Amino acid sequence: MMSLKETKKLETNKYSLEITVDGEKFREAIKQAYKKNGKKINVPGFRKGKAPLHMIETYYGVEVFYEDAMNLIYNDVVEEAIKESGLKTIEDKMDFELVSISKEDGVDFKVSVTTYPEIEIGDYKGLKAEKPAVEVKAAEVNAELNAMAERNSRMVSVEGRAAKKGDTVVIDYEGFTDGKAFDGGKAEGQPLELGSNTFIPGFEDQIIGKNIDDAFDINVTFPEDYGSADLAGKEAVFKIKLHEIKVKELPSIDDEFAKDVSEFDTLKELKADLKKKALERKNKAADEAVENELVQQIVDSIKGDIPEAMFENRLNACVEDFAYRLQSQGMNLDLYLKYTNSTVEDFRNTFRPQAEMQVKYRLALEKIVELEKITADEETINKHFQELADQYGVEVDKVKAAIPQAEIEKDIAVGKAIDLVKANAVITEKTAEEKKETEKKPAAKKTTTAKKTTGEKKTTTAKKTTTKKTEK
Repeated sequence: MMSLKETKKLETNKYSLEITVDGEKFREAIKQAYKKNGKKINVPGFRKGKAPLHMIETYYGVEVFYEDAMNLIYNDVVEEAIKESGLKTIEDKMDFELVSISKEDGVDFKVSVTTYPEIEIGDYKGLKAEKPAVEVKAAEVNAELNAMAERNSRMVSVEGRAAKKGDTVVIDYEGFTDGKAFDGGKAEGQPLELGSNTFIPGFEDQIIGKNIDDAFDINVTFPEDYGSADLAGKEAVFKIKLHEIKVKELPSIDDEFAKDVSEFDTLKELKADLKKKALERKNKAADEAVENELVQQIVDSIKGDIPEAMFENRLNACVEDFAYRLQSQGMNLDLYLKYTNSTVEDFRNTFRPQAEMQVKYRLALEKIVELEKITADEETINKHFQELADQYGVEVDKVKAAIPQAEIEKDIAVGKAIDLVKANAVITEKTAEEKKETEKKPAAKKTTTAKKTTGEKKTTTAKKTTTKKTEK
């Protein structure tokens, strides 16, 4: 059997547990280790793996299976000891110290554990916050209508005039340097929007004014910083054949348009719906702004020494989540770090402010749960399990088997804690006029710790080397 011999505080949030495992339990673990690993051991006079335990111990020493036996029982006995100690621990590296070990008397060892911090929190009732004014102007609705029209536009061919800026032309081209065609410099049926600056400088401008079926040359010079070293700074000639000129045709924004793009029969109804949804979005954003302001006040009020391990664990979770999202986009973290010219440590540190805020916020809410004695009722717990089951498309019993109910209860309770804070807060709603006055004032310059993904996107050689940026 296992017994907790001593619990000793080493420092803030750090304890030492001395644990003993009696001889009977340790000898049983040795037998299990023998069954698991004895087949790999050779003993003279026996076929490989057939030597009995006592012969292996005689030949190799009685301690031959000590380490394997300890590995078999370690996690269970440490978990049992932590439970017996009553300490609330967090995941962290445990220092191990062996005091004594023998087959007859068992094992005596010490481990260090990191505990949850003791947190004090300031006032969390009666907090003050200002809710931004919410309004939707006609111009915003019209902008959304125009965007819908853009999404439902079509390209139509035009004849009887020359190409101009804004047109999309369809061309064949082949590029030459020093009289020789170069790799990647040829395409057929290539669409190109004139004025988009997709191709190298000067290329698109020389198509403007040309007509359908025209064949002509374009003379350009590749930029000095062009992506291909073989072409950078070189003069080139492109032979062009212009096949088609297209323009974007937008639908009329009227009742027929409303019928085509929505479930509404009139433009008036569509506009009303767009305004309603915009208001809902803005109200949600305003509510989130209020909550964030309250959260910051709560976080600023907490006192206590928080173990670094809690921040590190949260950092690890942030990095793992980011890596998973990268993977879903067809990229991995190593490639991302290469594109951003970042080290793993620098990358991790971009998440530190976020991780520290999340840890402090959670601790603050858990303290409110404790002080207010907030609990989760059975109906809410079952509803939460069902929502998770629906989200992942599995049976609710499988969710219950995978996620401990205690974790669900804790999540529900902290959700109720922030609801309690908001319900007791003093919220002042800014009027539309006050908002206008604020917007007239110069905006403070923003800074950000988030980095951007930067990577070259290769195109045909006639095109510019572009840089695609993705916000984290």
